[in-house]
Amino acid sequence: MNPLAELRVALVLATSTGGVGRHVAAVASGLSARGARVAVFGPQATNERFGFDASGVTRFRPVEVGARLRPASLAKSAGATLRLRALVKGADIVHAHGFRAALVSALALSRTRAGGLGRRPAFVITFHNAMSGSDFRRAALLRVMRRLARAADAVFVVSPDLAADIEDSERALVAAPVRAPERDPAATRRALEIHDDAAVVLAVGRLHRQKGFDLLVRAATRWPTGRRVVVAIAGDGPQRAALASLIEERGVDVRLLGDRSDIADLLQVADVVAMPSRWEGWPLAAGEVLAAGRPLVASAVGGLPELVGDAAKLVPPEDETALAAAIMRFLDNAELAGEYGLRAIKRATQLPTDDDVVAQLLACYGSFAGTS
Repeated sequence: MNPLAELRVALVLATSTGGVGRHVAAVASGLSARGARVAVFGPQATNERFGFDASGVTRFRPVEVGARLRPASLAKSAGATLRLRALVKGADIVHAHGFRAALVSALALSRTRAGGLGRRPAFVITFHNAMSGSDFRRAALLRVMRRLARAADAVFVVSPDLAADIEDSERALVAAPVRAPERDPAATRRALEIHDDAAVVLAVGRLHRQKGFDLLVRAATRWPTGRRVVVAIAGDGPQRAALASLIEERGVDVRLLGDRSDIADLLQVADVVAMPSRWEGWPLAAGEVLAAGRPLVASAVGGLPELVGDAAKLVPPEDETALAAAIMRFLDNAELAGEYGLRAIKRATQLPTDDDVVAQLLACYGSFAGTS
């Protein structure tokens, strides 16, 4: 008999449009394929984006975990706590992904832990991002993170800075998606209306201050006169209007492509990929860039230096001058770009796979559920 057939796992997440949602979707699929009974609890909008229930194997129930730590969101989270408390009854494992999901899950399990609802599930947390904002805000939220970690039975973190912040945590394995291109590069360039003589700098991610795309727009003002470079940013988010205004103000050829499902195609036409983030955990987009064999310029923040190894040019965060110079080094030196493309492919083969991720989690879950 498959020992996982009776293992009931509840995966909890807040609003996500990127890496956390993709990670949870892969985990849910992998656990289900190995016989676990998996349910995902999170916002309906996140389910619509990642299709947790599309296979018919994973069960999804909407729980509107507040996306921000503001009064209205916290009020919504109170309702989410009550709903989640009822939904996780009977689970063996409750695994929360991210700070807000961990907070709601801890509150939902608090009465269970006190014996109010009978046998309690094991509580596991994966922290995917460090806290941002003012020093005061970061310090306050870090205290809450540490309290949540102490309440959990196991804690995973995705990057070395988080490991330094959270004692008794284990580094989480995170696998990047590998997607095959569907069009040839010439067709993609035509669709984007990019001339054959223009170099392409690609960036991918949510249009949020975290990603540093404003720095990339400013870097675009530093290209040599007469050099034809198109910057394409794939993604959407709250900074779209501000970025559009900055692009117009600076008069640079930076194109906001919106939310895209053809990232693999876009990577094939990129001469360089830029990731000028102000902070990161273990960004799946970087792994996807490496697997595509593209030269990458990235900020030396969070888990990025460890993720990319020697397969990318790292620059200080908030330094648009260094960002522009590193991009131009690749655009001006095809041999160097080719060398880093080969390094990228090699590094991608060394990164965790979906099977590695699921094996790590099953070892953890089994220690609580008696299946290992």
